[in-house]
Amino acid sequence: MPRFDGTGPMGCGPLTGRGFGPCNMGRRRFFSKKNELAALEEEERMLQEELEAIQEEKRALQDQAK
Repeated sequence: MPRFDGTGPMGCGPLTGRGFGPCNMGRRRFFSKKNELAALEEEERMLQEELEAIQEEKRALQDQAK
């Protein structure tokens, strides 16, 4: 969280980021192997969706530049 004030990234609230902060990292240690796998699969899905959105925005900008 940017200012450690509980607002989360861009003021959207806690636990709304990509999970790279100290709060998420500490919590992950207590997952069982099954829960850890599910959490990683969910994180992978969210990152894939984010990548697809970035690629779509990039294509749109490239089309505008033509």
